[in-house]
Amino acid sequence: MHPGGLVAAGTPRQRKWPSKRRTPVSQPGMADPHQLFDDTSSTQSRGYGAQRGPSSLGYPAASASPQAAFLADPVSNMAMAYGSSLAAQGKELVDKNIDRFIPVTKLKYYFAVDTMYVGKKLGLLFFPYLHQDWEVQYQQDTPVAPRFDVNAPDLYIPAMAFITYILVAGLALGTQDRFSPDLLGLQASSALAWLTLEVLAILLSLYLVTVNTDLTTIDLVAFLGYKYVGMIGGVLMGLLFGKIGYYLVLGWCCVSIFVFMIRTLRLKILADAAAEGIPVRGARNQLRMYLTMAVAAAQPLLMYWLTFHLVR
Repeated sequence: MHPGGLVAAGTPRQRKWPSKRRTPVSQPGMADPHQLFDDTSSTQSRGYGAQRGPSSLGYPAASASPQAAFLADPVSNMAMAYGSSLAAQGKELVDKNIDRFIPVTKLKYYFAVDTMYVGKKLGLLFFPYLHQDWEVQYQQDTPVAPRFDVNAPDLYIPAMAFITYILVAGLALGTQDRFSPDLLGLQASSALAWLTLEVLAILLSLYLVTVNTDLTTIDLVAFLGYKYVGMIGGVLMGLLFGKIGYYLVLGWCCVSIFVFMIRTLRLKILADAAAEGIPVRGARNQLRMYLTMAVAAAQPLLMYWLTFHLVR
């Protein structure tokens, strides 16, 4: 038999057609499977068409100018005006009461310095023996700014000296492999605590001795903060030249700060006593002299106490 007869008798032979990928017909409500992103413009136009203006892209049409829209709303205008007036009243209240807690105006006076003043003041702290005139200059019962008078106290040098002292202490501890943030924080807090105790002790002593002086708390902080300059010099020399350099430089700075404090404070404490007519050899005047000597003598002791462990 012919093979073709077998094919005809058996299963009918299938014709091979070119294979075509069957593309599903998209039905309403179904997205095109070949489309990367859904087209939601029609849905949004149906959902929000009533709320949008006649813009060609489907977005609400912008108004002519924001100022016109703002002026057209009197409620917003009134709220803005009320808020501005409330902020101005708050600023005025803060400016009036801030001086009761933080004397900002006085602090500006103590930071009114320049480069020439800083150089002269540092020379005065290291070599007070060469200075003759220690009187503070006044202009209409008001002391002149520190940049015009080297004898005037300032807070710029004490503040910078305190920060530099902490940095130098960290350097000294690092060279000895003893540095740690906790130890550096302890060094800073102890120095600040001693300064606070000094100020409180002097204020209490002035109250007990009944000294009428123009020496303010900020003046005391300034005068007591000058000792950090000598402490920095002692520690740096100790790092460079060892114990010998530390003791030599620190000893010189201790004597210098002692002389500086005596000649400065006696004009603040003893001069007022002379103006009040108190006898030089009187009991109250002697107490004032002892107080001046005690404050001056405490500076070298604290300078050594806060620096001796930094040099080994």
